[in-house]
Amino acid sequence: MRLGLYIFAALTLIGIVGALTYTVNPNNYLLEIMGINFNFPVAVWIVLPMVLLLIFTVIHMIFYSLKSYFKLKKWLRDADTLDDALYWSMVNEPKEQKYAIPEIASSALLLGQSKLEVVDSVEGLSPRLSKVWNIINKIKNGEYVDLKENKMAKVFSEGNPLLIQNRLNRLLSDDKFVEDVMKSSTSYSDPVRVKALEIFAAKETFFKARKYAKTFDVKNLFVMLERLNKEEDMELTTEILDDFVDALKLTCNDYTKIAHITKKQFSPTENLALFKKYQSENAKAQHAYLYLLFEYELMDEVGAYLEECDEHEFIRARALYELKKSNKNYKIDDLVDINKICL
Repeated sequence: MRLGLYIFAALTLIGIVGALTYTVNPNNYLLEIMGINFNFPVAVWIVLPMVLLLIFTVIHMIFYSLKSYFKLKKWLRDADTLDDALYWSMVNEPKEQKYAIPEIASSALLLGQSKLEVVDSVEGLSPRLSKVWNIINKIKNGEYVDLKENKMAKVFSEGNPLLIQNRLNRLLSDDKFVEDVMKSSTSYSDPVRVKALEIFAAKETFFKARKYAKTFDVKNLFVMLERLNKEEDMELTTEILDDFVDALKLTCNDYTKIAHITKKQFSPTENLALFKKYQSENAKAQHAYLYLLFEYELMDEVGAYLEECDEHEFIRARALYELKKSNKNYKIDDLVDINKICL
């Protein structure tokens, strides 16, 4: 029963009892307590216990109603906290939460250390959880989601796999974003930088890639170099190649592979001048320079170069040189695999 209705019914009953009593006995009754005389009609004495009971009953009801109200508020707050904990676990950013009710806290605290993966659609989710589930589902299905537009730009930390996947999705559909990553690669995680570089190297020219030489790696340099014979104009010059060689730590085999590719791109004069400079700056380029001397049939230069080196160096090159001196029609590629010249 509602409190107001209860009070009204109780007061009505008290009024009826008091009126009936007064009708039966309208006289007063005198009661002395500690020298104080209390002289009231009999009807008042009859309803007085009822009034006192009503007062204490109302106090009792108000107390437990307030107690239930505050407990319900705790449940509602914990329900909101639980919803928040589920949200952060779904986006792989679990956060510690505080719960007011021990029965909820004893289990829900696990969400603060958990990453929740929803494997199928769920009916009846709160609007907030439903929205984030839809976004996560789109990302996992390869679709790019504009997090700023969905007011989730600050939700994901830099290493979050969902954020990384969303950026990888964007790289596949947004060439401008590929170059944005190239421009500020330190602002992105390794998987995003690696993928952006792979896409960039597979599409762009050397002229455009030149300003990003320091962000390149050897693997993607060769991706671009191997496109030279397949595409009309990659805009490669000796100056641009210099920038890449200076920026990367190349091995002996790398230099040789570059020489093998550039012999079809640059004139013999340009190529020899380029690799003569490389071998003077880095001993790892010596095999590549010798390789070009053999390719261009410059036997006198080969002999002069080998004479300046110790006898135990360039054993295979010396063997080919001796064969050439005997007028045998051997080429360096006939004797040595281009990928094993440095062994």
